[in-house]
Amino acid sequence: MKKLSVGIVLGSDSDLPVMEEAGRILQDFGVSYEMTIASAHRSPDLAAEYARSAEERGIEVIIAGAGMAAHLPGVLAAYTCLPVIGVPLKSSALNGLDSLYSIVQMPPGVPVATVAIDGARNAALLAVQMLSIKDPELREKFRAYKKELAKSTAKKAEKLKR
Repeated sequence: MKKLSVGIVLGSDSDLPVMEEAGRILQDFGVSYEMTIASAHRSPDLAAEYARSAEERGIEVIIAGAGMAAHLPGVLAAYTCLPVIGVPLKSSALNGLDSLYSIVQMPPGVPVATVAIDGARNAALLAVQMLSIKDPELREKFRAYKKELAKSTAKKAEKLKR
């Protein structure tokens, strides 16, 4: 079976501290990924080309993080049939609400899945879930992850009882 892959696109290098978490999660699950910077506003041709060529490079899901006007996830979605997950980033005086609204309010016909502000971790987990649809081994890894989450929560609850 072909190695599953995710493309992580940042609108700016200032987004790196948040978006690196997505890479760490994908690595934990053994999912390959590539990361690049392409701005919907400063390098629109680069963003469009990234989206148009992603599938032929083996990308199956795109995670796009952007702040402020946050058009990057929508622009990428306009140029590809691959699923795009948008990560609104907290990067302005509006604490990321502007980014959230920009990403979540896509027009009909151009869907972008949207996670919480600075939610790169959940974006990667959602990508893993999408990829696990056709990869039973990855699905089992995710199932084990969920069991570990439950165990961790139960331990924390137990500590409160003391």
